Parts: sequence; structure tokens; C-alpha cells
Amino acid sequence: MEKMLPEALLKLIKRVEENFPEDPKMVQLFVNCFTNTLDTTVKRLPDKTTYIITGDIPAMWLRDSVAQIRPYLMAAGEDGDIADMLVGLVKKQFFYVNLDPYANAFNQEANGNCWEHDETDMGPWIWERKYELDSLCYPIQLSYLVWKNTGRTDQFDETFVKGVRRILKVWRTEQHHEEESPYSFVRKGCYFTDTLSRNGKGALVKSGTGLIWSGFRPSDDACTYGYLIPSNMFASVVLGYLAEIAGEVLKDEELAAEAESFRQEVRNAIETLAVIKNEYYGRIYAYETDGYGQYLLMDDANVPSLLAMEYLGYEGDREVMENTRRFILSEGNPYYFKGKAAAGIGSPHVPPYYIWHIGLAIEGLTEASREEKLRLLQLMRDTDGGKGMMHEGFHVDDPSKYTREWFSWANAVFCELVLDYCQIRVKK
Repeated sequence: MEKMLPEALLKLIKRVEENFPEDPKMVQLFVNCFTNTLDTTVKRLPDKTTYIITGDIPAMWLRDSVAQIRPYLMAAGEDGDIADMLVGLVKKQFFYVNLDPYANAFNQEANGNCWEHDETDMGPWIWERKYELDSLCYPIQLSYLVWKNTGRTDQFDETFVKGVRRILKVWRTEQHHEEESPYSFVRKGCYFTDTLSRNGKGALVKSGTGLIWSGFRPSDDACTYGYLIPSNMFASVVLGYLAEIAGEVLKDEELAAEAESFRQEVRNAIETLAVIKNEYYGRIYAYETDGYGQYLLMDDANVPSLLAMEYLGYEGDREVMENTRRFILSEGNPYYFKGKAAAGIGSPHVPPYYIWHIGLAIEGLTEASREEKLRLLQLMRDTDGGKGMMHEGFHVDDPSKYTREWFSWANAVFCELVLDYCQIRVKK
């Protein structure tokens, strides 16, 4: 299999082998996960765009598709075909954004396939129409990272410009969700986390705070309070990316100024409204708030998360960030679990006592200590359930009990942590 891989990818595998000379299982696990996404989820289309399924579900999520290919950014500067694949993904994503910026997952063709026949403004291209703030952040992030890691700018075409203007319009609208939003979502006969309250309107928030409303979390679960802070953090970061793209590549000073002003507005709102004084941990970031004073203290393994804020590039108050990390990596976080085999962050999306490989990898990617990175990698290696791949969640007492046999995002973020340990990182 390795002989068929591009030379740039083989070089990365060689670096991993050099860093783990006494750990053949770690190397093999990396090779399995590193090659799996390209072998099984990536489809290059005749129009030179790229379609990527999430793994065990035959649809493309805006979020997951970016996370799935992130390890290949490290090789894209040396391999034109990989760079073409990534540019093609950006173009496909912005095609979808322009179809419907409120949808989170799409079909390869306008075939009408869908997860459920939900009460919302569905169309034949849409697999699912859960409005997630982060789903609109990821395409901007990818376009920027492709530029920084390859020098390519052909992804910044008319479709991109039209798409980012639609994103900005949606985000401005969702700062006043109650009064201005056209979006609603109802799913019948499901868990309450799979639909929105108030006849599809969702969590009530105070308008005009500077924060952006989100119907759903990156887990696809409904928000308890509508201002999801990790996703607002991510939005502030990519607005900064957009300002740089507009100024340096598009030469659109008006768009650059708009994006930068918006970035500052969202960041200021986070630092004003999302910092909570906790009796045990000091000042920490809330996971969600409603702008009226209610808030939720927790974290979820799905990215964006509070654990991932530094990974995503959010520059907040350093003391608050450190306090928040201590909180979410403790049993003060209701979704942090400890067991005989492992300890880490899970999600209300899966049963209790199941922690996520994605969470363990993000913990490592935001950890300064190389020894701690290695410990987390070894923990991930030893909790694959004997399958040679990463999973969604696994039981803290028994890694043979897991959710999702095939989860490409988890494979990819494991690979990114391995490369990070080898001091190979995405350029930002």
C-alpha cells in the first residue's frame, strides 16, 4: 500500500518510523489511519472539485471533511495533486454554502437523500439541515490553511467571495436570531437533542450582544443555550483569516475592514459575556450562554470545544484559558470520565463513561509537554479495541466497547497528533 502513496506522504511516514523505532504498533496504527481517509472517503469529481464522505455515513459534512484532510496539509506544499485535492474541497464546500448556508451536510448529487425528512427548508442536495455555526467556520479555515501551506490562491474565486458574503450575512442575522432569523428546524419522533425547541425556533437568546446564535453543536446535538462559546471563538478566528485573505489576496479593503471589525466584536462579546467566576477554578469560559445571565459549564469532545480553543487559534485571556483547561480536564466537567483503561472528555452525544479519541488527540495537541503528548498517543494506541483504527467513543473501563466502527475524523486527528509529536505541524 505504501508504494502507491505519493512521495510526500511516504516521507511523513518515514519521519514517524524514525520517531517510534521501538513501537511498531504506533507506526502501523498511523499508517492505517493516514491512508484510510484517502483510500476510502475522498472522491475527485470531473469538475475538479472534491467530495469527502464522513466514513460510515454516505454524506459530506462541511466540518468533518475539513478535519478529515487536515494531516495532508503538511504534504500539500510538496505535492501538487494533494494540493489540487484540497483546493477542490474548498470549491465544493463553497458551492454548498451558496446553495444553503444553514445546512451542515450535503449529497454528492441532487438526489434527495437525507438523514430524516425534517420540517425545515430542505432541498435535493441537502443530507441534513442543522444550522451549526462551526460548519460555516471550517470552509474559511480550510481555504486559509491551503493558502498558508501551499501558496495556492485559486480557491479564492467568485464562488468563494459569494460564499463568504453569504456567511457574513447569516452571522449578522443570527446575532439577532429572535427577531430576524428565517431558520427553524423540527425533527419528529426523536430525542430532544435532535430537534429545536419552541416549534423549531430553538434556544431563546438576548439579541444584539455581539455573539452569534447556533442551533446545534459540532456533535449535531441541539444547544441548551443558543450562544455556543467555542463556536463563537472559532468564528472570531476565521473572521481574522478572512480579513487577511481580503486584504492580501482579494485586495478588497472594504471586506477586510468588515471582517476585522466583526472579529473584534465577537471576541469582545466572548470576553465580556462568557467569562464566569467559579468557586473552585476561578474565572473560566462557559460552554454556552444565553446573554441573559444563564450559562452552561461543561465541554464536549467535538471540535470546536473549549479544550480546542488554542488549537483553533483563539487568543483569549491567558489566566481564563488555563483555568478553563483545568476545569474541563477534571470531574468538574460533567462529561469528563475516568476509568480503568483511560480518562478523558466524552459527549452527551454518546452514553456516559464513553470518552472520545478526538478529545484525547486535542488534549495532546494543546499540551506543551512532549512526554504528555506521548502518553496520550500511547493511550490512543492501546484503546483501539484491536481494530487498528480510532473510534468515536469508547468505554473508559473497556476499550472493546466503542461507538462507530469507522470514523474518519478520529483517524485524522490521531495522525495530526502523531505528526505534532514528530514536530511536523500545519502552518498557520
